[in-house]
Amino acid sequence: MSTTIQCVLASQSPRRAELLQQIHVDFIVQSADIDETAVANELPADYVQRLSLAKAQTVWQQRSASQQPALPVIGSDTVVVIDQQLLGKPASRAEARRMLQLLSGRQHQVLTSVSVVYQQQQLTALNTTAVNFRPINEAEIECYIAGDEPYDKAGGYGIQGFAAVFIEQIRGSYSGVMGLPLQETYQLLQALPTDIKVVKP
Repeated sequence: MSTTIQCVLASQSPRRAELLQQIHVDFIVQSADIDETAVANELPADYVQRLSLAKAQTVWQQRSASQQPALPVIGSDTVVVIDQQLLGKPASRAEARRMLQLLSGRQHQVLTSVSVVYQQQQLTALNTTAVNFRPINEAEIECYIAGDEPYDKAGGYGIQGFAAVFIEQIRGSYSGVMGLPLQETYQLLQALPTDIKVVKP
């Protein structure tokens, strides 16, 4: 028997959708359009938690305003941090190149926050994972950034894609690096009222 929870994923990310499916969560997708600009002197942990909660809140409010069914809304946000710099999604080939050059041969942190909003509850959890890259040569970088993979991912790489060959070690959550830490997501969903849970074979 597995537990399934009807909810809304406030993200168009196919990776987050794949991860939710992995833990047998039934969901619909309704993305949130929010301002993702960092506040001056905002710490990375505060930034990702603020954004994940804002995404969930935005979709909850949209659904409430249009009188759609009251379902739990999951929001998530991911950033890569190195040298106290926030690396989001690269907007250009040059930016992707710069990010990979920064990460090459070094350790960085991937911070992913997940939030769940349902009725009066607003729950948030933060996952931090350390990732070590081996040295990447310029030819590898140029080959990688010529494809599509870097441009919709924080830090300019996807752990589940070709960039796996750059990674020597991770300490933490693989799913967190992908964009949705499953242990934390499951715990937040379990904290919701039992009446929204449905058990199925």
